[in-house]
Amino acid sequence: MQLEGKVALVTGAGSGIGQAAAVLLAKEGARVAALDLSEDEVQGTVSQIEQGGGEAMPVGADVSQPDQMQQAVQQAAERWGRLDIVFANAGINGVWAPLEDLEPDEWDRTLAINLKGTFLTVKYAVPHLKRQGGSVIITSSVNGTRIFSNTGATAYSCSKGGQVIFTQMAALELAPHKIRVNAICPGAIETNIGENTEQRNTDEVKIPVEFPEGSHPLKGGPGTPEQVAQLVLFLASDASSHITGTPIWIEGAESLLQG
Repeated sequence: MQLEGKVALVTGAGSGIGQAAAVLLAKEGARVAALDLSEDEVQGTVSQIEQGGGEAMPVGADVSQPDQMQQAVQQAAERWGRLDIVFANAGINGVWAPLEDLEPDEWDRTLAINLKGTFLTVKYAVPHLKRQGGSVIITSSVNGTRIFSNTGATAYSCSKGGQVIFTQMAALELAPHKIRVNAICPGAIETNIGENTEQRNTDEVKIPVEFPEGSHPLKGGPGTPEQVAQLVLFLASDASSHITGTPIWIEGAESLLQG
């Protein structure tokens, strides 16, 4: 097993990419602290890991709240005496709307969860990672990095572009401590994040473009959380020991077509 003896913290682990990654990391030997807004939301993930013979613990915290995240990271590190892998995955699409319609508090909420949440997750993990080195993986997106045509997704795209800059800044700062920091940039993935997205008047500003043969050249449709989890595993493992500060797109050439 590639991650035998290591401890991983996965945020947004209750569903989608976070859940798939938590289950795969555990299958490869990591003990996993699965974090979401409440312990109840990740109990299914923990149960799935335990049924597969792995070891996991549920952690409840809001990634945008410093006190909660400091306590959550500490809780995970104390449980197993170390922290080796951090998958900062929690995020929201938030409100997609024209600039004139987007409210300041809607902007603030998206940036607080996606960008500030990433900062807090990494900030409080760093003292534990410094003890032996480790790997940080951040879920960014094709939006704000390669795709800029989803008009109305300004807050979301800014938060995701900011995560790539954060990745590169943190990678250089933490390299002397043998901590690697990389970002994954998924395209359309079969998750439930869209259910929590509010789109308001986006048709008014959308530039009409049609892709008669589909918008996902490689596969013909969205990817799966399990495919993204395989990339997370690679970046968490020693197989990627010389990779840091790097955004990696996983989207079947979607962004090359739509950018």
